[in-house]
Amino acid sequence: MKKVAAFIFFLILSTITTAQWFWQNPLPQGNSLNSVKFISSTTGWAVGYLGTILKTSDRGITWILQSSGTTEDLFGIAFTDINNGTAVGSNGTILRTTNGGAVWVSQSCGTSNILREVYFSDSNIGTVIGDLGTIFRTTDGGVSWSSQSSGAVSNILYSVFFTDANTGTVVGNKGLILRTTNSGVTWQQQSSGVVDDLFSVFFVDANIGTVVGQGGLVLKTTNGGITWTNNSTGWIPDLYGVSFFDSNIGTAVGSSGYIFRTTNGGTDWQIQSTGTSYTLAGVSFSDVNNGTAVGNFGTILMTTDGGTTWTENSVGTNNSLQCVSFSDANNGVAVGDYGTILKTSNGGKYWSDISIGGNNWFYGVSFSDSFNGTVVGWDYNGRYNEYEILRTTNGGITWFRPSVGGGFISVDLLYSVFFSDANNGTIVTGAGYGPAAYGIILRTTDGGTTWQKQSGTFNYLYAVSFSDINNGVAVGAQGTILRTTDSGSSWFLQSCGTTCNLHGISLTDYNNATAVGDSGTILRTTNGGTTWESQLSGTTVSLLSVFFSDANNGTTVGGYLGNNNVSLILRTSDGGKTWMKQSNPSTSSLRSVWFTDANNGTAVGDYGTLLRTTNGGVTFIGKNNNITNPNEFILSQNYPNPFNPNTTINFSVPKQSNVTIKVYNILGKEILTLVNENKPQGNYSVEFNANNLSSGVYFYRLSTGQFAQVKKMILIK
Repeated sequence: MKKVAAFIFFLILSTITTAQWFWQNPLPQGNSLNSVKFISSTTGWAVGYLGTILKTSDRGITWILQSSGTTEDLFGIAFTDINNGTAVGSNGTILRTTNGGAVWVSQSCGTSNILREVYFSDSNIGTVIGDLGTIFRTTDGGVSWSSQSSGAVSNILYSVFFTDANTGTVVGNKGLILRTTNSGVTWQQQSSGVVDDLFSVFFVDANIGTVVGQGGLVLKTTNGGITWTNNSTGWIPDLYGVSFFDSNIGTAVGSSGYIFRTTNGGTDWQIQSTGTSYTLAGVSFSDVNNGTAVGNFGTILMTTDGGTTWTENSVGTNNSLQCVSFSDANNGVAVGDYGTILKTSNGGKYWSDISIGGNNWFYGVSFSDSFNGTVVGWDYNGRYNEYEILRTTNGGITWFRPSVGGGFISVDLLYSVFFSDANNGTIVTGAGYGPAAYGIILRTTDGGTTWQKQSGTFNYLYAVSFSDINNGVAVGAQGTILRTTDSGSSWFLQSCGTTCNLHGISLTDYNNATAVGDSGTILRTTNGGTTWESQLSGTTVSLLSVFFSDANNGTTVGGYLGNNNVSLILRTSDGGKTWMKQSNPSTSSLRSVWFTDANNGTAVGDYGTLLRTTNGGVTFIGKNNNITNPNEFILSQNYPNPFNPNTTINFSVPKQSNVTIKVYNILGKEILTLVNENKPQGNYSVEFNANNLSSGVYFYRLSTGQFAQVKKMILIK
């Protein structure tokens, strides 16, 4: 299947970049959430990193991702009714919706500072606050924003709350509290009595308010902030969010999953059990019993009994996933920390959890078919680490430890495993006890029942891959590349010209292979490793895995830039001559990638991240063509037709609908999914580039729940 490049869509009022990598674990998504607000007992929104916006219409039981049109981190959200809302974030980002989030429109206030929270007292009057003492005010729903002087240009402002259009309070770092009674024309500093950072403020009326902050700090006022009393919880976790139902009943959330509840106005706080250790950044209650807390790595907690019990509403594991592998187009397995094993039998559409738990850390997995597979890693038994090999012959229902010969007990970490067929498999190793334990290679010829040690290297080996039963490559520390042409009976070093650690290797045949590693290293050979040529990746991020579905189409993923956790996907369709960064919905490091063909792929990484693409990960940008709203579904004939290689397809959507447009060849085989998203009413166009397709007849089909139509197009080269 060939890759079709360059898809450009257009959507009204704002440009929306939509990644064709989408979340499959955890669900609804795994980016950290920074704020949550409910406008009624059923309807609420949450925002977070990488432009994440979630909406619920059923009290938080289910959440739907909304397209924000930005990849900036979002820190604050405010709605005045079910339709009108504003979100704010990094780089001065302000987004506005007037239809409940179906469409978000970018607004500008003229700053590039981080905006950390927003508060609207009605649909028109609002205030945003942020770094360097930033305060902006609008009286027209954000059409225009006016700067206000905070008098605190060296402070970070974290939270804002207004009890009416005139009276508001802002809190920030270093114990800062600001108060206005004239709509922000002037802001007066109040004495907090502390120098700790203050992260959140909430008022139940003009006089009674609560502030929470660093080290479990809780401050309360009953006179509009003239005086503040320290009512701290007595616990040390930082508190990042607070919400009160009335003057007595309130909830505060913070680091390490802590939630505190008060029923006497904050005089006393009781700790509540949450079941999570992840930091919680925001909390919102729609009534005395029903509340939602959000936090790191997509955590969503819900209570219906005032916090006596909290239930995790995000679905799936948050354990880091280290490796993913498919035995065919349908059957795949992902493995990771704490004995995590996920399995799919439908090409990655759905994943079931078959984890074994415990202190097993799995770094590699390989299945020769849907039943027979091997996972490798290490096991911490309470006193020391020990290598782990587990084998299944029934698709993961049960696992057993095979026999390992050759005195292999000195190794404590196995990094990678690869089976070239049902019988022949190879494992490479990393850390061990003493230099002789490094870089060991294990080989099986009986499907993993027994393993024998082979000669290797004194360097760690991180990955191994075979193109067939005989030809394989292992890569590792300090630019190590080992090659075998006899099924692993012997291995010989190849020179690659780098001393960077190499973490991933992919072979498509004897001649063509690609290795990736630290500092954005990409190496390519087209002659069986006689020479390895460096390719330009355009990044210094550590690349941790690479997969080529054929000699031309490949994807590499990675993370970590120094001590920073980043998420990166690069794609090539010309054998690595050029690599293009792809947009992806995750902020977590990605550790492994696998494609079953040029279009269908899976990437896994930290905190349970599991992403899927069905179109090679290409990205489209959407924009509406005009303001005239259609009243029926329309799929227009592409123009020009015949074409070479570009053509445009116009279509109209009369109401918000889930829309798909797919391209098929003359045999009816699906080539690519061009559109697969929820679109509001509007007229749209897509430019289709068939540069990598051969001449012939193709079909494109638009389908929704209420409409379907097919049209023919002709490519002539």
